[in-house]
Amino acid sequence: MKIIIAGAGDVGFHLAKLLSYESQDTYIIDFDGERLEYINNHLDVITKKGDATSIKLLKEIGIEKADLLIAVTDSQNTNFTISVIGKSLGAKKTIARIDNPEFLCECDVDFKKLGVDFMISPQELAANEIKMLLNQASFNDTVSFESGLFNVLGATLTYKSPLVDMTVKDARQRFISVDYIVIAIKRENVAQTIIPRGNTTFELHDQVYFSVPNYSMKNLYPILGKEQFNIKNVMILGGSSIGEKTARNLTKDHFNVKLIEKNKEKAAALAEELSDTLVINGDGRNLELLEEENIRQTDAFIAVTGNSETNIMSCLVAKSKGVKKTIALVENMDYIDISQTIGIQSLINKKLIAASNIFKHIRKGEILELANLHNIDAEVFEFEVPEGAKVTEKPIKDLRFPREAVFGGVIRNGKPLMSFGDMQILAGDKVIVFCLPEAVETVESLFK
Repeated sequence: MKIIIAGAGDVGFHLAKLLSYESQDTYIIDFDGERLEYINNHLDVITKKGDATSIKLLKEIGIEKADLLIAVTDSQNTNFTISVIGKSLGAKKTIARIDNPEFLCECDVDFKKLGVDFMISPQELAANEIKMLLNQASFNDTVSFESGLFNVLGATLTYKSPLVDMTVKDARQRFISVDYIVIAIKRENVAQTIIPRGNTTFELHDQVYFSVPNYSMKNLYPILGKEQFNIKNVMILGGSSIGEKTARNLTKDHFNVKLIEKNKEKAAALAEELSDTLVINGDGRNLELLEEENIRQTDAFIAVTGNSETNIMSCLVAKSKGVKKTIALVENMDYIDISQTIGIQSLINKKLIAASNIFKHIRKGEILELANLHNIDAEVFEFEVPEGAKVTEKPIKDLRFPREAVFGGVIRNGKPLMSFGDMQILAGDKVIVFCLPEAVETVESLFK
């Protein structure tokens, strides 16, 4: 598969990184020679310095043979131009990163006729991610499959969790009435993600990912030492496009929302646009203002200003005032790994979310859904099993399944089932698999 990425920023780099684990013919174009040199030194892709709107350059790298052209520069207009030109020159599919969420709604413009097959709005995706995190407030990462029949949930173990110092096998025996599968552990000061086995021991501060059927989610809280709580009162810091979209999403679901915006004109405009949101003109870093706005009665605090450090610090302040759920938007991807150590429940990066969303279009075969977890370079797949697939030949325990992957559950005839060793997977099943990058190709082959 030949893939051309226009733009070597965070989105382009993360896409290239995901593709470098696979045998894809990948090109990345950018003006910035330093960025391209860094990519050359770290990833197995082909770089080209120049203007991705140049017809000559696109022809030079074989645009007519491209299966996918992904335009993810910082300019929406440039991304549209690249997509239109690339499609005209023979690219089979084009994806453009956009900033205007209007383009994603039903409108009078047929963008596919113009040459843009798909559009991705990082702001829109980030706002949707925030809403999902609030709906599962006790967890810091959450992915749903088949409308919530199965859920992948991430949580950090505290001293309150009975799992601490237990092995996975012992925990399974002690909590036999709770249906769950531990699919991954991210440990402090350990670079590699741990795929747990029976003798793996849970440690304090481990970030643990569970695959849980919908009927068992409420039973997971006690073994984590957490209480289930509902979010009602939400405070948003920052009237960015993400802040505005998040406020719209939440008020539709009957949350009580306050939005703090420092710029007076912007605050006034938001107050007109967001009739169901209380918009406050002020500096959200001001402790006196937060106290006046009843920060102590707030259930969730969401910081989405343009400054990552402001977002992190304001969330820490909110947590110190008793706020149960804090979410900070960060630009620096390196910050994502430290969320569990600094005390913020969730850090999100809109570019990482966008890259993961775009990556779904690259996958082939029987993949229904694909998701990336925030703290780790790994993927959660949902496969639909075709007739004759290798994965149906033997029970799970007898399959030569790679150690870098684990089954997370099976959905059969609309019902969630636990994927333990004796299970025989059948054609037509929908199967959830957690997988590290080095095992993706092997796992995919089993579902063909």
